[in-house]
Amino acid sequence: MTSIFRLAMGDDFDRLHPQLRRRFSVGLDSGEACVGRGVMDRIWHGRPYVRPFLALGSVRNILVPRTGSRVPFTIENVPYTDAYGRETVTFVRTFELAGGARRFDATMVYSPERDCVLDYLGTHQHLASDLHPTAEPDGSLLIRSGRHRFREGPVDTRVPELIGGDAEVRESYDDAAGCFRIRVSVTNRRFGPLFGYEGAFAATYVPLRSYGPLAGLRPVREEARA
Repeated sequence: MTSIFRLAMGDDFDRLHPQLRRRFSVGLDSGEACVGRGVMDRIWHGRPYVRPFLALGSVRNILVPRTGSRVPFTIENVPYTDAYGRETVTFVRTFELAGGARRFDATMVYSPERDCVLDYLGTHQHLASDLHPTAEPDGSLLIRSGRHRFREGPVDTRVPELIGGDAEVRESYDDAAGCFRIRVSVTNRRFGPLFGYEGAFAATYVPLRSYGPLAGLRPVREEARA
């Protein structure tokens, strides 16, 4: 079974830096999880009127409602088979902010129907985004979001651009420092920048058996619709 990012990127995957290829090859075939630990130099928000929306999303671990600098950071990428038989990888990010830890949860699968990575956000997978990863000339990884959908019970609707956010993730490997560098931004086409963070982390690879039943990482509810 090929990793979800290799499936989405095809031959472009081989243009990534070797350390990025290993990190984004984490899957059931690899038999290992990737745990990154580091520091985010800053977590930022857009204008004050976006903060209530960030606070609302944080109830289900979507985005982060606080700003900060030099924030300790952990990301856990653990593959598993979901309730619908799909290979899934967790992208659970924990930010150790003043006043307590905050999480930004996502679980990702490959969508053969749209030939992209499908990113389910939050603890209940009510929001789903198409992700389009590409390799940059320097071997870094660029991920841009595409269509967003909201799913709740019988509701399955596209999120209007007026209230949606376009995400861009840039991840690279710094050979001199021996770490990954990441920059994330989410913007709205009308209201401008909403949220983002940037910093660095080191990765370790651990056997999947270390995570057992994935208590605390697997979403409360899994969405069948891809």
